[in-house]
Amino acid sequence: MELYNKKFLVAGLGMSGAASARFLKNRGASVTVTDMAEEQNLRVYAPMMRELGISLELGQHCIETFENADAVVLSPGVPHTIAPVKAAIAKGIPVIGEIELAFRFIAEPIVAVTGTNGKTTVTTLLGKMLENSGFKVFAGGNIGNPLIAYADSGDKADRIVLEISSFQLDTIDTFRPRAGVLLNITDDHLDRYPDFMAYAKSKARIFENQTEDDVAVLNMADPAVREVTQHIRSRKAGFGVRGEGSEVLTSHPSPLTSNLLIGSHNEDNVSAACLAALSAGATKEGIQSALDNFKGLPHRIEYVAEIAGVRYFDDSKGTNTDAVIKALECFDFPVILIMGGRGKGGAEGNGFHVLKESVCRKVKHLIVMGETKEELKAVLGKSVLTTTADSMEDAVCQAHRAAVSGDTVLLSPACSSFDMYRSYAERGQRFCEAVKKL
Repeated sequence: MELYNKKFLVAGLGMSGAASARFLKNRGASVTVTDMAEEQNLRVYAPMMRELGISLELGQHCIETFENADAVVLSPGVPHTIAPVKAAIAKGIPVIGEIELAFRFIAEPIVAVTGTNGKTTVTTLLGKMLENSGFKVFAGGNIGNPLIAYADSGDKADRIVLEISSFQLDTIDTFRPRAGVLLNITDDHLDRYPDFMAYAKSKARIFENQTEDDVAVLNMADPAVREVTQHIRSRKAGFGVRGEGSEVLTSHPSPLTSNLLIGSHNEDNVSAACLAALSAGATKEGIQSALDNFKGLPHRIEYVAEIAGVRYFDDSKGTNTDAVIKALECFDFPVILIMGGRGKGGAEGNGFHVLKESVCRKVKHLIVMGETKEELKAVLGKSVLTTTADSMEDAVCQAHRAAVSGDTVLLSPACSSFDMYRSYAERGQRFCEAVKKL
C-alpha cells in the first residue's frame, strides 16, 4: 500500500486513531485527523497531533474532507454508515480501519479473537499460553494496544494475538488471521446495527479471507455462531458441543484445565484458548502453566472483598444481558445485583426482559442506577425487590444494608458506562472503592 505523499484522512482521534495518524505521518503521508469532539475534550491526543504536524478538523466531520482524501482510515468508534463515509465510498475512495492498515504491513502469524463476551479473557490467556511455550508475543487490538502501534514500532514478535471487535471487523478488506476465534454471539450494539443478524455477520467477517490452511475456532453450542459460519473455507475446530457437518478437532481439550476461573462460560473460554493456542504451535506444558497461574481479569467477576460474611464481586465489564446471565450462574441464591448505565439497544429497546428468569432464581434485591434505571425497574421490578440509586456509593451502601452473611453483592450492569463514567474500568474502580469504605 503506497503511503508516501498520499492524502490520508483519519476519522476518530482516540488511541487507535492517534496511532494510525502517527504511523502514516512517519511514512511520508499527508495526514488530516477529524473528530466530532471539540479540542478541549481531546486534551491528550490533539496536542500530540499538532506536535507531529498533523492537521486537525474537530467538532465535525466535513463531507468535502472525506471526498478529497486518497484514503480514509476509520477508528472503531466512528460508524462506517455515517454520511461522510458513504460519500467517500461512493467516490471510490478506500475506507479501511486501523486493523486493516496495520495488517498490510505485518507478516507475522496472527491469532484473532472475537465474540460478544469473553474476548479479553481469551486473548489475554492465549497470549500467556504462547509466551509460556517460548514464543515472543504481541497481544493487542481492542484490548488496548493498537495493532498499528506494533507495525510502527519496528519490533518483531513470533506470534500476534488480537482481540477484535465487530466495529473493527466492519472495516477490514484483506485481513486474514491464521487462526480466528468466535466465542459467542448475543444481543449487543443494536444501537449501531440494524438488527441482530447484521451484528452476527459482522462478527463472522473474521473468517472472510481465511483459506483451507487456516483454522476457525468456533463455539458449536451457539446457534448464531453455527449459522454465520456454515460456509467458511477454513478448518473448523469446535468447542462446546459437536456441530453437524464440522471437523471438530477436539470438543474439550482435557486434561488442560483451570481451577482459578469460575463459571461455565469460563470453561468455554479455556477450551477456546487451548484450541487456538494449539493451532498456533503452543505446547501442552506452556498451556497448562498459563492456566495454573491465570486468575482472570479486572472487572470480570472479580472478587473484591468479604465483609461480615458478604462477598462482593466486580463485573463492571458485563455490559450486556448475556454477560449478566453468565455472571449470575456463578453464584447461588441470594444475590444482591447492581445494574444500570447507558443502554445499548436499538429501536426495540435494550432487551432486559431476557434477564427475568435468571433474576427470579438468583436475585433477592435489585439495585438500579444510571440512564436505564427506570427501564430496568419497569421490566424487572415486578419480579424482584427493586430500588434505585443515584450513585455507585449509594448503590453499594444500599446493598450493604440489605445483605446478610452468606449473600453475594454483584455489580454486573448489562449496560455501558458512558452515562456516568469514562469506561467500565472507572465504574468498576468506583465500585471497589465504595466497597472498601464500608
